[in-house]
Amino acid sequence: MDISLSSDFATAVPEMAVSWEAAPVEEPVLLALNEPLAKELGLDPAWLRSDGLSFLVGGRGVAQAYAGHQFGGYSPRLGDGRALLLGELTDADGRLRDLHLKGSGRTPFARGGDGLAAVGPMLREYVVSEAMHALGIPTTRSLAVVATGAVVHREEPLPGAVLARVAASHLRVGSFQYARNTGDPDLLRRLADHAISRHYPGSTYLEMFGQVVAAQASLVAQWMLVGFIHGVMNTDNMTISGETIDYGPCAFMEAYDASTKYSSIDHRGRYAYGNQPMIAQWNLARLAEALLPLFSDDEDKAVALALEVLGTFEEHFERAWIGGVQAKLGVQGDVKPLLTELLTLMHENHVDFTSLFHRLGKAARGDTEPARELFLDLAGIDAWIARWRELGPDGDAMDRVNPVYIPRNHLVEEALSAGSAGDLGPLERLLDAVTSPYGERPGLEYFSAPAPQDFSATYRTFCGT
Repeated sequence: MDISLSSDFATAVPEMAVSWEAAPVEEPVLLALNEPLAKELGLDPAWLRSDGLSFLVGGRGVAQAYAGHQFGGYSPRLGDGRALLLGELTDADGRLRDLHLKGSGRTPFARGGDGLAAVGPMLREYVVSEAMHALGIPTTRSLAVVATGAVVHREEPLPGAVLARVAASHLRVGSFQYARNTGDPDLLRRLADHAISRHYPGSTYLEMFGQVVAAQASLVAQWMLVGFIHGVMNTDNMTISGETIDYGPCAFMEAYDASTKYSSIDHRGRYAYGNQPMIAQWNLARLAEALLPLFSDDEDKAVALALEVLGTFEEHFERAWIGGVQAKLGVQGDVKPLLTELLTLMHENHVDFTSLFHRLGKAARGDTEPARELFLDLAGIDAWIARWRELGPDGDAMDRVNPVYIPRNHLVEEALSAGSAGDLGPLERLLDAVTSPYGERPGLEYFSAPAPQDFSATYRTFCGT
């Protein structure tokens, strides 16, 4: 099969693209292939499973340069330490999309790392990103996970793998931080022109910034409406396109608590569930700093313009969040008091986030017991349900936005453990559930049940590097 990959990024900003060859993989073994996505990209799944398997793990591409604030500390030179942008494909809808490898070997940006990835973390990105796509949340997509036969040394020896990932682009806040840090105004301008051409055609630089602010505000609201916690919201993990990227120590909240975090490296809870809007706005402020020379030659004016646009984040987030809450509760109007009381009850009663909103759809139709049984404070939830039902919630509409099946943390860990040992059955069953997340299906009760309490109390996630 003849595949035509373009090199738009490398052509636009060659200073930020280091030509590099993926590490050779002698005996690749396909673990997961996203056939619908392959077809969207004009790739033949049968070919990818046979002669094209080497295409999913190797070849020459470019390692992208970027900087980033990691847990608040600035690193001027990060970049693709274990990844390569093979190039861009035009999909069936005429959109340009990046084809990117993760775990393809050391690059000049590796900073002492081995450049490899293990099967478990790559399968995690595959299942969670495809679940997010099914939930309608903007995300990078996973095309394939291929075992390499290599041994990856982490806390213990692990089987190696390469992830083939697809994105609208891999331009990040950190990309602009890197360009600004070089002191080359022409590079910064060319990078911004490339981003505008790719994502926001016809925009001025300030308008582009405003659209990124709006896209990220909406994205984080959508995360929170399904209880998703990214876990590592560094500026190099925030895209210009508004897609979710880099599913490292990510997880889904179980019992509702705004301070929930799972990441083993987030010691102070910087990226906890409830902090995500604040961190997103902080990251966007760093993007504004990088773009200032493009807003105006007068620095004071540039800062004023940037602050005005940055100040719209709260409005965008509030609109997306409240609109999403109205849909989840099946009602219109002022839902803030209702939501505040419900979240307090959920926190005090350690109620599973996903289960409750799904069961409220039944309560809207008159069957309140499934929701009530999640609470110890029956008087409290009964009073809340009575007030809520006076508003005439639409249970059928609620069922269309409140998922039954998400990648629950214990199910993900089961699937990854089995997959690392060569058994892909649990992964395939989990994927079947989470890629059709709405509406109960007979035989899938296991995939809608919360984690055992002893699991949740000690659960931690890891970056996989």
